[in-house]
Amino acid sequence: MALKAEPAEPALLRRINERLVLEVIRRGGPSSRASVARASGLTAPTVSKVVESLLSRGLVEEFDQVKSAVGRPSKLVQMATNSSAVIGVVIDADTCCVTVTGLDGRVTEERTLRFPTPDDYTALIDRLEERCRTLLSRISAVPRGVGVSVPGLVNERLRQVVFSPNLHILDHQNPARDLEERLGIQCLLVHELQALCLGERTYGGAHGLENFAILDVTQGLGLGVVVGGTVLAGNSGMAGEIGHITADPNGMRCGCGNRGCLETLATDAALVRLVRERVQKPLSVAEVAALLDERCADFQQDIHMVAEYLAIAIAVVINTFNPTSVFVHGRLLVERKERFDLVLERVRQRTLTPLLAECTIIPTRSSKRQGAIAGIMHWLTEARTPALGLRRES
Repeated sequence: MALKAEPAEPALLRRINERLVLEVIRRGGPSSRASVARASGLTAPTVSKVVESLLSRGLVEEFDQVKSAVGRPSKLVQMATNSSAVIGVVIDADTCCVTVTGLDGRVTEERTLRFPTPDDYTALIDRLEERCRTLLSRISAVPRGVGVSVPGLVNERLRQVVFSPNLHILDHQNPARDLEERLGIQCLLVHELQALCLGERTYGGAHGLENFAILDVTQGLGLGVVVGGTVLAGNSGMAGEIGHITADPNGMRCGCGNRGCLETLATDAALVRLVRERVQKPLSVAEVAALLDERCADFQQDIHMVAEYLAIAIAVVINTFNPTSVFVHGRLLVERKERFDLVLERVRQRTLTPLLAECTIIPTRSSKRQGAIAGIMHWLTEARTPALGLRRES
């Protein structure tokens, strides 16, 4: 008997179509099935099949449109906001936060809890579990997953924090795995720069960009690079540690053990340290921000020094990766236009002109909380699916 050729694998095509439909709904907001079909280029029967599958898995919700004309009102489909939820966990050197959102990713202060980062790893997991349970007790939606954003070197093969220069309690730990064991909800470990890239592409200014970079200058100095729509991870997922380039061989000791790392000179943390030394007070970041606004002239030397090194970091990124945009995530030098303009002036002096001419340098529009949410949403809806360039119907 002759063997019959098997048809193309339908599961892969179904996932591609699901990802495309989710992208249309997430970008366009509540949409009718007909409008999703038009925007996606898929046929109406395919869209209906995909929507039914997404409804059954709690990824989208359907509701009646308010009737405004003669005829039967159509139904609208949106990302699930009432029936499903995701949690974003941000672990940082000074402060941790936990936030819960619908699958639309809308972050609010009312659904966010913060606490100072403890000195002990077990205490950290205890407090994260308690905050997650508190937030979940306030909603009726089904939790679909938790995105855990962490600083430091993350081995993606092992799903483990290998080394965290500014938060050593994370060294050789897997907070996502440990939190999952406590909560019974799937948890995903995401490097904070990968999370920021996903957050900016999903909720910020990088939508539609295939080649861009993000610099996080809050505590350490981390780099995320997206090339051809894919985050550049390196051999084991640990690419992007630009902050540990030596900028001053005789400089201060860095958390990594080296001296004079760029992140000791070019970050919010560096400026906070300089201001503290000048006023001889243990000020918080918020207090330093207020002081710089009130007495900016008293700290011009410190501002100019940190701006100079931040400009060097940005120039290195542009000269090396030739991105269309560099997004800078920070506070003290980024959120005040006159200080950011000072950084940009220095960048123009240190970057190859042809590369700079094709690159925009702007502050991020997304947050680390949105990055953690984008990380788990990416895993739930996109990570196991090929790029959207492969648009095919089953």
